[in-house]
Amino acid sequence: MVPDVSTGSDTRGLIAYLFGPGRRDEHTDSHIVAAWDMAGAPDPGRDPAATYTQLAKRLDHHVGLRTRELGGKKPPQHVWHCPVRTAPGDRYLTDTEWAEVARRIVHATGIAPEGDEKACRWIAVRHADDHIHIMATTVRADGRRPRTHHDGQRAQAECRKIEAEFGLRRLKSGDLTAPRTPTGAERAKAERQGQTVTARHWLREQAYAVAAAVRTEADYFTVLQSLGIKVKTRLGPETGDVIGYSLAAPGDTNATGEPVWYGGSKLAPDLSINRLRERLPDQKVADHPRYVADPADPWRHTTTAIHAARTVLDSGDDAAAQGHLAAFGDALYNIASATTGPHRAELRAAAMAFNRARRSATRADHQAATALRKAAKELAYASNEPGGLAIALLFATAHLARAAAKWHEQRGHAQQAAAAEEALRHLQAGYQQAATPALADLTRRAPRAATARRFEQDVRAALPDHADRILSDLTWTALTTTLAHAETAGHNPRRLLGEVGAQRELDSAEHPAEVLNWRITAQPNRRTQAARSRSTISGTSSMPATPHPPATPVAMRPEEYGRHR
Repeated sequence: MVPDVSTGSDTRGLIAYLFGPGRRDEHTDSHIVAAWDMAGAPDPGRDPAATYTQLAKRLDHHVGLRTRELGGKKPPQHVWHCPVRTAPGDRYLTDTEWAEVARRIVHATGIAPEGDEKACRWIAVRHADDHIHIMATTVRADGRRPRTHHDGQRAQAECRKIEAEFGLRRLKSGDLTAPRTPTGAERAKAERQGQTVTARHWLREQAYAVAAAVRTEADYFTVLQSLGIKVKTRLGPETGDVIGYSLAAPGDTNATGEPVWYGGSKLAPDLSINRLRERLPDQKVADHPRYVADPADPWRHTTTAIHAARTVLDSGDDAAAQGHLAAFGDALYNIASATTGPHRAELRAAAMAFNRARRSATRADHQAATALRKAAKELAYASNEPGGLAIALLFATAHLARAAAKWHEQRGHAQQAAAAEEALRHLQAGYQQAATPALADLTRRAPRAATARRFEQDVRAALPDHADRILSDLTWTALTTTLAHAETAGHNPRRLLGEVGAQRELDSAEHPAEVLNWRITAQPNRRTQAARSRSTISGTSSMPATPHPPATPVAMRPEEYGRHR
C-alpha cells in the first residue's frame, strides 16, 4: 500500500479532478467513502444536487475564516492531498475498508487525530478499484495549522500496519532517501507523448550516468548540455558561485511552451549540488590521468577496487561502506558505458536498479572510496573491452551486489536491500550471457593432458583443502587454459593459485574453479609489465599513451525514449 503526500492551493481544482472523468476517462463511479462529517460533506459523485463549488466551500470553511483574519491573504499550500494505492495483485477492498484506511491515515499524519473535534476538514474519494484520494484543507477549527511534520513518513508507517492487518502485500519501508516518484500528471504526460518513462525519471538516470563518468563539476554541466539537456544554474548573491542547478529534458515544456525544470535535489537526494561536489572534487585533470599505457588497465584496476570494496563492507565501518556503495553505483554506469555486446542492456538495468541501494540514512565517507571511484572513471575513457578481463569484472560486480544486499539487510534497509537484489539479478544475467561462450571457448582450447596433470598437482599443493571441489568443477578444464595463459605471461601457476585462493574464502563458492578462473584472468601480464619498466628506464615508451574521449553515458539515451524531437 503506497501513500503519496503532496500539498497545493486549489481546493476546487482538485475536487474537479477527483470527481471528473480523469485525464484518460479512467475515473469510474467517483464517490466519497469517508469524510470529517459524512452528513455534512456534499458528494458530487452520488448526489446530483451537489456541486464542486459547494463541496469546496464546506472544506474551505476554516480556511475562509483564517483568510479574513489575515486580511484577505490565504494560508500558503493549504490543500493536503494523499492518494493511497494498493500494490498490484492485492485483493479488492470494500468502501468500508477504504474508509477505515482513510481515517487511520488522517489520524497518523496529524490531519485529523481521532477524537479531535477541532481537526481539519477532509474527504476520501474513490474512483477506481485500487486506490483512494484523501484530500484535506489544512486549517483547523481553532485557526491553527495541523502538526504534519514528517506526514509522508507517518503515512508510510501506518500503511505498513494496515498491510499486515488487512492481509495485503507487505511493501518495503523507506528511510526518506528515495528519490521523488513522478506525479500522476507527469506519468499521464509521458503516456500522451508515447514515452516509456517520465521526464523526471529520464533526467535522473542521465544525471547519474554523467556524474559517474566526468571528473569535474564543470564537465558535469557540459556533458549534460551535449546530450540536449537544458541546464540552469543558481548563483550565490555574494560569491557568484553555483549554489544550485535545475535540468529540463529536451522537448519537455509546459502549457506556455516553457521548459519544465527539475532541481538536482528533486531528482534524487544525492544529485544536489552539495552532494555532487562530495563525489566530484574540482581537481586538475593531471590528478586523474586520462591516459593509460595498457588499455586493459582500467578494467583490471576497477576489478581490483571492487574486490577491495567487498572487504570494506565486512569491516564494520558503515560510513566507508556507504561511500563504497555510492562509488559502486557510479562504477556500474561506467561498466555499462564501456561494454559492447548483447549483455550491455542487463548492465544498464543493473546500474539503474542499484541507484536505490547506493544511498541510505548512513552518511557516506566518499574519501574512503576514492580508489574505486577513480578506477571506475578510467573506464569512461577506455578504448576497448578486453574480453576475459571484462567478464572477470562482471563476475566481481555480481559478488559485490550480493554483499551489498546482505549489508543493507543487516541494517534494516529494506528498500535498498531489495534494489541490490534486483541489480544482482541483472548482473548475473549479463554475466551468464558473456561468460558462457567465453568458458566454452577456454574449454575447447585446453592444454595437453600432461600440462593439465601438472596444473592438477599445483592445485593440490597450493589449495589442498579445496582441491577435490576445484578438480571436480565443470569449469576445471577452462581453468587449465587460463593457467596456461598465466604461465605464458610470466606467472608461476602454483604460487598464483595460492595468491588468488587467499583473496577470499572459497568454501561458499558453488563453482570454485570458475572463481579462480576469473581471479587469475584479472592478474596483470608480468612480461608486459617488465617490458614497460625497461622502456621507461631507457627513456622510451613501447606503448605510447593515446588520448581517448570519454564514453557517452548510456543509462538512457535521448533517442531511445523519443526525446529528440
